[in-house]
Amino acid sequence: MDLRNTRTIILNSGTLEQKRAEIRDYFHQSYSLDEQLYETLASDAAFYLRPEPLRHPLIFYLGHTATFYINKLIIAKLISERINPHYEAMFAVGVDEMSWDDLDEANYDWPTVAEVKTYRDQVRALVDGLIKTLPLSLPIDWNHPWWAILMGIEHSRIHLETSSVIIRRLPLDQVRPLPLWEICSETGPAPQNALLPVPGGKVRIGKAKDHRLYGWDNEFGRHSFEVEDFEASKYLVSNGEYREFVAAGGYRTPGFWTEEGERWLGFSKAQQPLFWIQDGDSYRLRTMAREIAMPWDWPVEINYLEAKAFCNWKGKVADRPIRLPTEDEWYRLRDLQQIPDQPDWERAPGNINLEHWASACPVTRFGFGEFFDVIGNVWQWTETPISGFDGFEVHPHYDDFSTPTFDTQHNLIKGGSWISTGNEATRDCRYAFRRHFFQHAGFRYVAAEQELEEPEAMYETDGAVAQYCDAHFGPDKFGVKNFQARLAQICLEAMGDRSKIRALDLGCAVGRASFELAKEFDCVSAIDFSARFIRIAHQLQEKGIIHYQLPEEGEIVSFHEQRLRDFGLEEIGGKIEFFQGDAHNLKPQFDHYDLVLAANLIDRLYDPARFLGSIHQRLNPGGLLVIVSPYTWLEEFTKKEKWVGGIRRAGEPFTTLEGLQELLAPHFRLLGQPRDIAFVIRETARKFQHTVSQLTIWERLP
Repeated sequence: MDLRNTRTIILNSGTLEQKRAEIRDYFHQSYSLDEQLYETLASDAAFYLRPEPLRHPLIFYLGHTATFYINKLIIAKLISERINPHYEAMFAVGVDEMSWDDLDEANYDWPTVAEVKTYRDQVRALVDGLIKTLPLSLPIDWNHPWWAILMGIEHSRIHLETSSVIIRRLPLDQVRPLPLWEICSETGPAPQNALLPVPGGKVRIGKAKDHRLYGWDNEFGRHSFEVEDFEASKYLVSNGEYREFVAAGGYRTPGFWTEEGERWLGFSKAQQPLFWIQDGDSYRLRTMAREIAMPWDWPVEINYLEAKAFCNWKGKVADRPIRLPTEDEWYRLRDLQQIPDQPDWERAPGNINLEHWASACPVTRFGFGEFFDVIGNVWQWTETPISGFDGFEVHPHYDDFSTPTFDTQHNLIKGGSWISTGNEATRDCRYAFRRHFFQHAGFRYVAAEQELEEPEAMYETDGAVAQYCDAHFGPDKFGVKNFQARLAQICLEAMGDRSKIRALDLGCAVGRASFELAKEFDCVSAIDFSARFIRIAHQLQEKGIIHYQLPEEGEIVSFHEQRLRDFGLEEIGGKIEFFQGDAHNLKPQFDHYDLVLAANLIDRLYDPARFLGSIHQRLNPGGLLVIVSPYTWLEEFTKKEKWVGGIRRAGEPFTTLEGLQELLAPHFRLLGQPRDIAFVIRETARKFQHTVSQLTIWERLP
């Protein structure tokens, strides 16, 4: 098995037997390569260090890539039982440095490395069994059941790269070089860089849903742009060229840095690139598992803020506008070179796909026409914050892959690095990181007269999310009062003189009830399964404003803006913590609540009885559980045998209220009578959905 030379799978050709074998081989190669990366750690202790303070220790990522398979296979309904619910909660969320990620180490009791490896073996066996036995048809596309399996494979290859960056930041005595990860030995003087002309032209990017390769949701849709003539640097910026900026006092001159860059400098105290190590009057370079004499002709590896500062300095020295390329300009440069796409090349034409070395190499090594390293070696930062193309849709199996990055704070990186494999090594891939983050990323610069478009956060175009934005914060409809605000009011009235220290809002959606509860509660935990909803709630918490668009009729839409201050909620966001999570599988720290609100939740759970049978463990004695639901049982969400009501038992009607009374009786008593609470969801300007939920209040017994 050649782990260092694999190709992403073509999904629309070949026999079924061939395709099944190809996917099975690709799965095992990917899974093994992921595990081999961690063999570079010198001891188990290294798994628990935090060399990157904005990310989890590596034990998380060892478990995460396996857990991802289980969580996506559950969503895709390819399996119905978990292997280890505790791990599948612990290792599920916390990959990027999103503010809602729970990175408080006090909340984690990490298992041993051996325990996680045993779990990984169980996941490998399960997925292998599915690949061997699941019905298969071609082509495999966005809607195909096997898409979830490919999603797991390509996801693991993303983390091969991100984990290698974390390993690169570990203390040198915590890592060990291995033959599989041999670095390049070639080096020489840094070349003299130069700007070369690139003729303009139309760029067209974006995949159709029937594309032959796997893709992430942000790759699909349509985008075209007319790029004007520009000039681009012949080489990626080398360590040697970047040293001129360092020597010129670049890190000590605020005028070269953006406002964000100055803030990062103040925080990081950086004086040089992260992977440079001062060695007297010179420098050494930290690779993944070694420290070597500085290869001045290798590309410098820095974050966007540093690359942008260099361009500002370079522009001043050259007395002309110098900046990073846009995504469109990068594609124009690439397409003019007529580079074959992976998986079609015989051998990688650049330092990419792990086909050459496990490190960068000289910027003069791989030529593409007059330019070098158009793809490969290191990723290239662009000026373009990532956003969706026209026709963008969230994939239902992974709704938080792209949309959390559509905030103007994540810039695209293009071209791939030496360890970019699978989807990452294809023309259409689109990955973005926060501007202060580090990957194996460098840059080339351009001289261009074409003005940059001012980035704007996308109006929320996801239909379901926009509907909830409007339902939570839009105007009342047909005299029906705001549902979430009314629920919070009822909860607060029911609490009476009870302690109002901690509240849990399960199924919080975009957060209106959470904000309302925080008026009187000291702390509110707000959880929703959908990261798309949590992203909006967090944006409200952080910025106090949301934008969304609603359909009027046909292709006509309207744009809306809502602010917390208009509801008197702007001062209380600090009392709320928003989390993505599964109500069936909550982490242990979600306990000791005085109130739990579960609004329009139970009839969307895959095992509501399990939830109802354990929710008392989250409440203090005397605390209140408020359940609100229209009891709309659908097999799309809950298998019929799992319904807790709306069925016939012994031939007689058995209502959900009766089911609640039966399941909650051991630990709760019903307070008062059930109440009907109406709500209205706007679909278009002339179509609304009117629903009546039943609200019941339950007191936890001593």
